[in-house]
This record gives sequence, C-alpha cells and structure tokens, in this order.
Amino acid sequence: MRADRLMAILLLLQQREQLTAAEVARELEISERTARRDLDALSTAGVPIYSLQGRGGGWRLVGGARTDLSGLTEGEARALFLAAGPASAAAPALKAALRKLVRALPEPFRVQAEAAAASLIRDPQRWGSSRVVHPPPRFLDDLQDAVIRGVQVRLGYADSTGAVTERTVHPLGIVAKGPSWYLVGDTEAGRRTFRVDRVTSVRPTGDPVHRPEDFDLAASWREIAGEVDRRRTPLEARAVCVSHGTALLRMAFGDRLEVGGATGDGRIEVVIRGYDEYTLAGELAGLGEWIEVTGPPGVRDHLAAIGRALVQRYG
Repeated sequence: MRADRLMAILLLLQQREQLTAAEVARELEISERTARRDLDALSTAGVPIYSLQGRGGGWRLVGGARTDLSGLTEGEARALFLAAGPASAAAPALKAALRKLVRALPEPFRVQAEAAAASLIRDPQRWGSSRVVHPPPRFLDDLQDAVIRGVQVRLGYADSTGAVTERTVHPLGIVAKGPSWYLVGDTEAGRRTFRVDRVTSVRPTGDPVHRPEDFDLAASWREIAGEVDRRRTPLEARAVCVSHGTALLRMAFGDRLEVGGATGDGRIEVVIRGYDEYTLAGELAGLGEWIEVTGPPGVRDHLAAIGRALVQRYG
C-alpha cells in the first residue's frame, strides 16, 4: 500500500520535524531499504522534503512546511500521486487508498492528481547487463507535464544514427525501465515509444491529447516490453524440466521462460528464449541436473562441446 506509506511518511515528518530511514522503517514496519526508496521517490517527484547527510542527519520538510491532505499545493498533490504510481497497476488495497486520497483533495487538484497517478510506471527489470546509472534526461519533466495536462507536443527526436526529425505526439505515459526513460505516445503513424534521452526538443501545442478510452499504460507497456524482449532474444530452445525445477528456471530466465504442460514421465515442457545458439547453450550448461534440451540441434551441439571442454579441463 505505497500510497498509504507515502502519506504516513509526510505526516510523520510534520510531527517529528526530522526522521531517518531507520526510524521510518520502525514506525511503518517495513525494511529500511523500502523506507529509503519511498523517501527518495517523494523527493525526486517534487514533494518538499530533503536529506541531511552525516552524523545527526535525516529527512526534513523544506522550511518546516505543513503538508497534509487539506494543505497540499497543486504541485505537491501531483508529485505525491506521481510517486505513488498508477492505480491501474496496483493491488486492490492500493487502489482503495488512492481513491481515499483523491476524495480528500480539494476539487481543483483532483483531475491532475489522478492524471499524475496514471502517467508513470516503473519497470525495475532493465534491458541488458549494464549497471550504469544516468541522470534523468533533459526533457523528462516537460514530457511528464504534457502527459499530466493532456496536451499534444511537437517533439524533436534523434534516431539511432543521430538524424533529428520533428513530429506531433499525443503523450500517453512515461515509463522508467531500470535506469532508462521512455515516452509512450500516439502519432500519425500509430502508437510509438520514444527514448527520452533522444528527445531534442519539446514544444506544447496547446491542443488536447486524443487519449483512447481503453488505454492502460501498464498493459500497453507489457505489450511493448514483450515485443522488445522477443526481438532481443529471437532464438527459442525447447527442453523438459524436472517438476521441482521450474522455480529455478523462472529466477534464471524471467520473462524469457514459457512453461508448458507435463510429459508422460512427470517432467515439464519449457521454452527458453535467447540471443543465439552459443550464448543460450552457455546459459543452460550449468542446469543439466534440472533440464534436458530437446532442440534445436545447434544448441544441443554447443552443449555437448561445452561438456567435452569441461571434462578435458576438469575431468
């Protein structure tokens, strides 16, 4: 119930003036890591809190600000719901909490607060293995504002070769995929996804966004991410897995694993996607106790070669 936690943190800061992440964790009965993440989310989203480093440090409201349900500014209300995330992707308890918060807000703030809650989703599973953290892209705030206010933009955008073009976009939502940011929007050519770090200019047109009635950002992103993953891992290896081994495969391969039905001997049919035969064989080589790869033949040949190399070196 992250929305409840975020509001509880704000109220605690009003009462105590200063709190550490450890104190928030104890009060709310959550992990210190979760408390730190919530505090960072509030600060990043624009809620007026800041951290003091060093001994005796902690988190404070800027200028001792009074930030409660009856005293939120419009910007603070937007920031709070932005940090809370989309209700459409939330558990029922979180949806109920968000509804309570909306009802408690002043009428003029409600539309943009709800729009903020639906404007951003965070997908922690990054593409690739890079752990490099980049600062937020230059035009992220402008695009987020356009999504929340529901206005079209003239978007300057550089493709993978560096060539810059301009187009009119109906911004529908922002996605944080690991350390990368993406804009989901409609264009004359249909639904498109733009890397925010490739955006070169943003100019609101003042015209309203034509938002499909059935649009759901979380569902749309699942389709987009699934298609990207399929393009990045076009090869499919078929295998059978011992019945108790599917949990291990899920941890190892995540969305690249598809679990099928049971075979006559009680094992489970699975399909695992990879980049190419050699790379996928390398990923599967340490799982011989749990799976038997049945195809394609190239993956089996690479597994046999890896096995011979291992025996020659360690046998």
